[in-house]
Amino acid sequence: MDLFVPSKLRTRVEEWRKTGYPCEYGAISEIMNWNLMEVEEGNKTLRYLRKAQFEALETYWYMRLIEKTPHIFEFYKRLYDDNSKLLKALGIPLNEDITNLILNKGFDGLITSIKTDDQFVKKNKLEAVRESLTLDYPSYILALAMGSGKTVLIGSIIATEFALALEYGNNFVTNALVFAPGKTILGALKEISDINFDKILPPRLYKQFISSVKITYTQDKEKDIPIVKGSNFNVIITNTEKIRIQKPTGGNIQRNLLNYKEFEKFEEDQEIANLRLQTIASLPHLAIFSDEAHHTYGQNLDSELKKVRKTVDYLAENTNVIVVINTTGTPYYQKQMLRDVIYWYGLSQGIKDGILKEIKDSILSYDVIDIENFVGIVLTDFFKEYKDTQLFDGTPSKIAIYFPQTNDINEVKPFVERKIIELGLDPSIVINVDNKSDDSLKDFFNNRINEPHNPYRIYLLVNMGTEGWNCPSLFATALARKLKSSNNFVLQAASRCLRQVPHNTKRARIYLSEDNVAVLDSQLKETFGENLKDLMIRQDIRREKLVLRKMEIPPLVLKRKMKKVILNDNMINDIVLTKPIVSSQEAKKTIYNPIDVDDKKKVLVESEVEKLVLFENSMDIYEIAVEFSIIYRIDLQKIYEKLLIIYPEREILESHIPELKKQIELQTKNYKITEEEVEIILALIKQDGFDKEKLDDNIIYTTEIVYHKDKEALLLKYESFKEMNKKDFSFHYSPYNMDSHPEKDFFEQILRAINEDPADIEDMFFMGGIKDPKKTDFLFEYVDKTGKYRSYTPDFLIRKRNGKVLIVEIKGEVFRDETKEMAIRELEGLNPDKLKYEILLTKEDQIGFENVKKVKNWCVGEING
Repeated sequence: MDLFVPSKLRTRVEEWRKTGYPCEYGAISEIMNWNLMEVEEGNKTLRYLRKAQFEALETYWYMRLIEKTPHIFEFYKRLYDDNSKLLKALGIPLNEDITNLILNKGFDGLITSIKTDDQFVKKNKLEAVRESLTLDYPSYILALAMGSGKTVLIGSIIATEFALALEYGNNFVTNALVFAPGKTILGALKEISDINFDKILPPRLYKQFISSVKITYTQDKEKDIPIVKGSNFNVIITNTEKIRIQKPTGGNIQRNLLNYKEFEKFEEDQEIANLRLQTIASLPHLAIFSDEAHHTYGQNLDSELKKVRKTVDYLAENTNVIVVINTTGTPYYQKQMLRDVIYWYGLSQGIKDGILKEIKDSILSYDVIDIENFVGIVLTDFFKEYKDTQLFDGTPSKIAIYFPQTNDINEVKPFVERKIIELGLDPSIVINVDNKSDDSLKDFFNNRINEPHNPYRIYLLVNMGTEGWNCPSLFATALARKLKSSNNFVLQAASRCLRQVPHNTKRARIYLSEDNVAVLDSQLKETFGENLKDLMIRQDIRREKLVLRKMEIPPLVLKRKMKKVILNDNMINDIVLTKPIVSSQEAKKTIYNPIDVDDKKKVLVESEVEKLVLFENSMDIYEIAVEFSIIYRIDLQKIYEKLLIIYPEREILESHIPELKKQIELQTKNYKITEEEVEIILALIKQDGFDKEKLDDNIIYTTEIVYHKDKEALLLKYESFKEMNKKDFSFHYSPYNMDSHPEKDFFEQILRAINEDPADIEDMFFMGGIKDPKKTDFLFEYVDKTGKYRSYTPDFLIRKRNGKVLIVEIKGEVFRDETKEMAIRELEGLNPDKLKYEILLTKEDQIGFENVKKVKNWCVGEING
């Protein structure tokens, strides 16, 4: 039996998804299905969220709506039907000490000891279990590997909670407090503000949400938070330092002349914390989110945790905290997974899915070596491998070298600069940052590190650049010296370079001293439950940035049949009502008599059965006449007279009312459905549906595409065809992400042909790669064999200068679906002088000579064209 809670939950959530997210709140199904775009084959793809984000969001709502937001210990007791399984699931070992305690005090006595007995907990290493058992409010951990987008997940939960609160009322969260990691409040504010909420919420819910939500953050100079106390739909972003309850740090502070200023500042800090906390505590229906949750869980189950927990406890006592959500990539404490974890997505899965860079054969270790030689080897190798590597926007690749103390940097920096000069580079690309650096440098490092014009490529760091440092252009990290007390420093520093970036095929590189390899492996096991071997895998998923090249593409204008609901010309005729024939409800009464079987035994034998006609309620005829008059806008006196004819007794049985309504509806409906031909304008590309980015002072329109590594050869980039594509046909965006080798073969052959002899061809586009209605109108609806409506995007569109259009669909014969072809055949029939539709079938990886010939004939022939 699987005792791992995230696995059990995953199975339940998958079943919930398959059945359409049934629950008493139908809008959640609407939201989830909005996030899942259906493609023509009946498969679904995510509109915006990544796989891990969406699965975590599903799991969260399963816990909220199906399980009703239980305390985690209560949830464990529901999952496991006996105490032995429950103990295993909680990670409580049945050693002699624990077994004896259960024999003497029972299972409840064990739970009490875990909650209250410090020595017992320490002896049996039950700190993580205690953490889960002692909270007084529902608290869950969503564990996602770095780079999975935990901040976007938090924003998604807040958006869906607020949307459901606006739809259904106070059963849902109406205020959110977000603890940003460390002191990076502005970075977290920007991340949440930049979320495309319209891609998470369907249009009607998005409009309500975006007009209601208010995002604010705690600022150093403000004693309070600028929100209305007791209000709703606030998102407050802070860090623990700005609102936590804390004791004086200076011991026994005496009011005297020498330290009066210090005392005054302390009192001011306390006042700020209290005012902010009071304001937050005034907010109803609060959810608390902790990003990088190992600040409050797992790695700091000590005095630091107690300070943060005290703040959360204060809020839970002073307002109705509905749920606490913690996101982290490190859900382990001393090799124990925290039991609050309800969703788990590890580093190895992140690498496999392309969220993280590969590191297979790219962790390099060195024997005992002096620091100067180590740095020299590292820099030589880095610039050999990554000198010309850059992000899409031109940001050059970077390396971070971590040191234990600032003195180490002072000693090695001159040597680093000399080595850079030897490599033919400018030494100004080196920068050192530590926690004593001035605020402007820290701000640059924390909040502007990813700007394209940032000149620095080598970062010499002390106590900087570990958790929370988001630097996508970091391709390598180096740790030269083993640390005696690292508190996961080796893991945090080494893994900073793993974050994946679009269209990158380069592996990350980690340089370590030999001692640090063992430390890294150990810390991986303690915090992720994985080891270095688990991470040595190839990616299955690739990501690429798609960029629009041609903006001014004329729309496609076609005739199409549209169904309309219109008013009837006929006036409503006189209504005729007949008395419904409804069977009376019957029941039966059975009478039993006792019969002696022997001296000691009697049995009951059925002796008589009576049929009973159940009494049925009736309603006053005038009351029903008033109701019908209001619903169907019929003259009250007329409908009363019609009813009186068939109900002279002036009472109408309740069972007759639905049938009477049907009779009236059939005679009073004043509409009909008609079909007419209309002209439609289809935008081939809708640039407003793409993301805007700035590149070299120009605005470009982009989106991210995801594909399996097996289809890498089917990704066609504009640059690869520039030499042959002299007329600049096609590639209205780049790259083209094709589905099959016949599509690729067809495209290359036709593109070459029209470049050699363009005839009157205006352009040729691959259309099958974009299926989002916000990005294109080139989608056609059809009804599949099960009766469901689906959208269909043909593969290619070729247009002549005279306005004639050829739509081409390429299919393997076994995948042909005639129901979807009918949608385009109907258009072809309505536009015979403008539109032609070709289905090219093939059994091979090549498109075939005869198929290409059909299209070439259309391209050059006026009769066929």
